[in-house]
Amino acid sequence: MGASEKMGEIVEAPAAPTFREGVKLWAKIGLLSFGGPAGQIALMHKELVEERRWIGEQRYLHALNYCMLLPGPEAQQLAIYIGWLLHRTIGGLVAGILFVAPGALVMLTLSILYALYGDAPLVEALFFGVKAAVLAIVIEAMIRIGRRALKNRVMVSIALAAFIAIYALNLPFPLIILLAGVTGWIGNRVAPALFSGAAHGKDAVPDIKGAVDLMFERGELAHTRPTRWHAPRIIAIWLPIWLGPVMLIWAFTGSTSVWTEIGGFFSVMAVVTFGGAYAVLAYVAQAAVESFGWLAPGEMVDGLGLAETTPGPLILVLQFVGFLAAFRQSGSLSPLLAGSLGAMLTLWATFTPCFFWIFLGAPYIEALRGNKALSAALGAITAAVVGVIMNLALWFGLHVIFGEVRNIGLGMDVPVLSSIDWRAALLSCAAMIAILKLKIGMLPTLAGSALAGVLLLAASG
Repeated sequence: MGASEKMGEIVEAPAAPTFREGVKLWAKIGLLSFGGPAGQIALMHKELVEERRWIGEQRYLHALNYCMLLPGPEAQQLAIYIGWLLHRTIGGLVAGILFVAPGALVMLTLSILYALYGDAPLVEALFFGVKAAVLAIVIEAMIRIGRRALKNRVMVSIALAAFIAIYALNLPFPLIILLAGVTGWIGNRVAPALFSGAAHGKDAVPDIKGAVDLMFERGELAHTRPTRWHAPRIIAIWLPIWLGPVMLIWAFTGSTSVWTEIGGFFSVMAVVTFGGAYAVLAYVAQAAVESFGWLAPGEMVDGLGLAETTPGPLILVLQFVGFLAAFRQSGSLSPLLAGSLGAMLTLWATFTPCFFWIFLGAPYIEALRGNKALSAALGAITAAVVGVIMNLALWFGLHVIFGEVRNIGLGMDVPVLSSIDWRAALLSCAAMIAILKLKIGMLPTLAGSALAGVLLLAASG
């Protein structure tokens, strides 16, 4: 019990980390968590499993699979989960807050600068190049997720059906996710061979016990065992924490105020954001641009470009949307104050539910192990997410490369070919070659595209 075996050798067991050590590590991860969820999950694996061995490989993957089932940013939820395992509720709170806080502060600063100076010629030229890189990044995400999720023709069909549903039929994103999950659940019962391999697999990997595993064996993780009153207690505490401020804003400002719209809309997003930021952005973009009129299509692309350059979850792009919405409908408040409050409200509605999901469900996680029906449902949802991201790539492409688009019915937009911007098309192709062919990283591609945008616009007058 005091040691683990690795490749036939005896490895000394790690000591249980102190709370102070945990705070230092979560602060470090929060500052270095660039690269989207894949990079963030890899960073946590390196720090927590490989270097410090605070948690074993199998337990880490099991926690990750659980977080994949939840709406919201899975990397932040994984941090909350492991923080909770190590140091109870306070550990989960610290881990989750520190994972988001650095990126949120950077994103707020960038949002303020964008609102104040976004029309400056130099800034416009920089974002001209950034938009091209963002389009390439979204296409790369679609390909990467597609390779993992589309294991057979059934999964490809689900992805295509999701694309048609959101692009041609204009069905809401939550309904598409629900239908995909039901399809996977039914498919597991009718044709399990076609659906069982579609979800996030649990490949056999050698396990080395971490500090958490040894703490569990010593009976030191009593908080991980659910009690009769666990679920009612968590619901009674966290639902008011999450929705209380939103309801108070509705009561004091009315149902049509921008504050109520922000709180209500992003609270709904927190429940249906399966598949990560790229999946939900198509729905958010359409609602924020077309339904609420908070920002223009190009500004949505700008926001994603800003979020790609900051640490923390990519879903921080929603903070940018909330800032601009309140900034432009500030009422009696100063625009900067209103925008900052809108950004804070968006953060609250987006990330508070992550703590609720983990604290509520984590003690029951063992019940999910080996549940084939849930794995099949998740696999079908992930396949549908590929189709949704395909729609996002098309939406971005139309607004980045073409100056005009027109609707041909059923919610379908097509480009006006005469409005093509060859400079944007050239930059987009170059960014795709950099990312897909040359395997250049995201941040260098963004920086290079921004510089190229400035030079190209300067050369063309």
